[in-house]
Amino acid sequence: MTVLRFATHLWFDREAVQAAELYTALLPDSHVDRIVRAGSGIPGTEPGSPFIVDVTLVGQQYTFFNGGPQFPFDSQVSLYALVDTQEELDRIWTALTADGGRAVQCGWLTDRFGLSWQIVPAALERLMSDEDPAVVARVTAEMLRQVKLDVAALEAAAGG
Repeated sequence: MTVLRFATHLWFDREAVQAAELYTALLPDSHVDRIVRAGSGIPGTEPGSPFIVDVTLVGQQYTFFNGGPQFPFDSQVSLYALVDTQEELDRIWTALTADGGRAVQCGWLTDRFGLSWQIVPAALERLMSDEDPAVVARVTAEMLRQVKLDVAALEAAAGG
């Protein structure tokens, strides 16, 4: 048996192309690979409208699907973006919370399409891996107080 393709499949109502355009504009090594138009006879879909959108995000393949409102996103599935700097975190956060997106907590947000994201600075992973349990406890407590993660505050918490 041969697997010809392996990708994460995300079900959108009707916004797969708009989501693909936003995400590929924000993330490096990202592009729309293919848009498949709906044929006739697909329930709830106009013939010729975008139906399947194959996307590469940061080198990983995804298939976005315009399937209608039956299966909305929830926070059980999220995209995790590990970023180098506070500036990069701020840039992505601002774009994803714009136009109806919303901040949640601890680096989580929901974008305007209803998809959950975690925008995490690499500093948090480093600090949470510290060998000193007291450092990890202070960083964890600070992270739990935050909505959009703040590297300077996390570093300050680590320092005591």
